[in-house]
Parts: sequence; C-alpha cells; structure tokens
Amino acid sequence: MTTVRPIRETIPLEEARALLLDAARPIERTERIAVADAHGRVIAADPVSTLDVPPFDRAAMDGYAVIAEDTFGASQFDPKVLRCIEAVFTGQIATERVTRGTCIQIATGAPLPGGADAVVIVEETERRGDNEIRVHTPVYPRQHVGRRGADISAGQTLLTAGDVLTPSRVGALAAIGLTEVDVFARPRVAIMSTGGEIVEPGQPLAPGQLYDINRFTLSSIVAAHGGIPVAYPAVGDDLAALNAAASATEADDILVFSGGSSVGEHDLVIDVIAGLGEVIFHGIAVKPGKPTTFGRIGRRPVFGMPGYPTSCLSNGYMLLVPLLRKMARLPEYQPHTVQLPLSRRVVSTTGRHQFYTVRIEDGTAVPAFKASGDITSMANADGYIEIPAQTDIVEAGEMVAVKLF
Repeated sequence: MTTVRPIRETIPLEEARALLLDAARPIERTERIAVADAHGRVIAADPVSTLDVPPFDRAAMDGYAVIAEDTFGASQFDPKVLRCIEAVFTGQIATERVTRGTCIQIATGAPLPGGADAVVIVEETERRGDNEIRVHTPVYPRQHVGRRGADISAGQTLLTAGDVLTPSRVGALAAIGLTEVDVFARPRVAIMSTGGEIVEPGQPLAPGQLYDINRFTLSSIVAAHGGIPVAYPAVGDDLAALNAAASATEADDILVFSGGSSVGEHDLVIDVIAGLGEVIFHGIAVKPGKPTTFGRIGRRPVFGMPGYPTSCLSNGYMLLVPLLRKMARLPEYQPHTVQLPLSRRVVSTTGRHQFYTVRIEDGTAVPAFKASGDITSMANADGYIEIPAQTDIVEAGEMVAVKLF
C-alpha cells in the first residue's frame, strides 16, 4: 500500500515554468487545410505568389479615365472639355480605347482602359449633356491609378514558416488564389480525471461522488490556446489502471491528469510518471496549486494537476498554457491587464506565489476567491491578481494589475 508522502520542498513558479518550457518541443507534424479554416493556425511553408496583385492597373477612385496631358492647365474658370465614350464598372473591361480628347467613366477597382494613364475624380468634374465632361483640376500621369502588382508581385514570398495566420494573412493567401495551405499540426492534449469519486455529468450521483469539472475546464483552455483536447474516461485510484490509461494516450503529445497529484495514499499520478518516465518536479510554491507534478514519459510532457477545480484551472492558465503554446508554435500569451484599486484587504500566504481571483465592480477589483475546491472562485471572477511570494498583505485601495480571463 502506498503511504502518505508529504511534499518536503517546493520550487518557485518561475523555475517550474523554465523546466516545463525546456521540456516542450514544437510540433513538427504538418497538415494541409482549407484557407477558409486557417485563421489562428501556424503556417508551415513559405507561400510564393505566382501572380501580380492586383493583376492589372486599376482605378483607385470613381471618376474618369483620361490621358493626363489632356487635363493640363484645367481650372475652375477654364475647364478642359472631354468626350465620354463609355462607362466601365468593377469587373468589366472597357471595349473602347481612350484617345486624345476622350475619356471613359470608371468605377473604383475597375481595370484602367487602354490608352488612359490617369483618373480624374468625379468631384473635380462636371457633366453636361450625355457625354460632355468638364475637367476642373489637372492630373498627372498615374494619378489615382493602382499599379499592377502594387500589393503583391509574382515571385514574392508572402509569409515565413512559423507565422501565425491572422485574418489579414489569410486574406493575403486568398489574394494569390490559394485554397489550401500547409500548417503545423495542433498538439493533441490527453485529459484524464482520476479518482473513484468522479462521475460523468448527466449520470446520477451516488453518495460521495462529484461530477467531472476539470476535464471540461482544461479542454476549454486547450482549445483556446492552439491545442486539440482529447478527453478520456475518468480512471479510479488504481496504479495498474492508471498505467494502462497513460499508455493508451501514446498518440497524444501532452498528457494531463487531474487529481492524484497530492500526497495521499491514493494519489498515484507521481508513481505513474516515475514508473513510465521521469518526474521533473513535484510541488510548486504557489497558491492554489501547490501539489502539482510535472514530468516526461518518453518525449511527452505529463502534468499531474491538483483535483480541486480552482487549483487545476489556475495551473492550467499558469503552466499548461505556456507549454502548450510553445509546442503549438504560438507566441507567448499576453492577457489583457487593467490597473484597478483593490476593494478590500487581502491576506496572502507568505512564501507562496498566489493567484487571487477578482471580479470588477464599480471600477474596483473585488476579491472573488472562495476556496481551491470551489469552481465559482473562477466562474464568478473576471480575472486574477498575482501576489508575490514575499508579500503577505495587499491593502484595500492599493492599485493591482488585474489580468483578465
């Protein structure tokens, strides 16, 4: 029988983060997906354009396509008079050619007609009759004309492998006619709750049982930060069953246990990691979330998260997210932060870096933390403040940095 094994020594949060980031290996697998589905993904190859964008000279303004020289000397009192021979709208090609003394009405984005070398904007003209156009302002050659290839030229490398595909970058891929793009695969994250008391939501609860919370909160974090959550059934407090369950996740890139990471007789996750791989650390000087285990099985990072929902979720933000984003090749996450006065005094635990949840009310940060086992400590919060390990009291009215969820 396993005995109680107290955590005799914890490591600082920053040391824990450094160790887990050192264990993270960016995913090398790639896949081809539709450009329409590419937002937020990381491109795996440098796309090269095979065409000019735009593929033709085009009008940059609504007006009249002209030969610029025909407008020289034009003024309000001495307009140049041209004859309009056609009207061209976006997506149309002029059938006539602009010659001296003529012009073609043109819409923004329409191809510049042959013979024309500039566009007079409509506000600088006056139309008389069916086809007499009076030009009041001269234009120079190429004025109000978008050049062919001004945006992208044929042979140009658009992006670099490793770039995150933002909406504008997805638009650039579409602009060169791509329908598919090679991207790095998203890390698969196996999520497994442990403990004989854990029951799937929707099932009846027997005395002493609780619904699984952590699988859902962790899955939400994984999906929001570039990974694919892979949910596994809860496993009881049995070493053989836990070993078998861990071995069944070999196709996944990260394994996250929730529960079983503490020091009790039935907290066996550390034994699983030690038996199948190596334990890198057990215990972090944080609150909540002290009894956290991290290690490797083969090349796979493995977390043993606390079973208490708030501890598990806060460690998901603080530990799993940085590792996951590095493996997914995403930039470091920077939560939006606001400076607010604390509504009432908070007493922290000296020697442990504390994540303290707050909600925002009337321009103040109101403490929302209840207990590590209460999911509403997070659900009723808008964000959290961090209290350094050497700080034991944060006074009411003190300005704090609230990191928003």
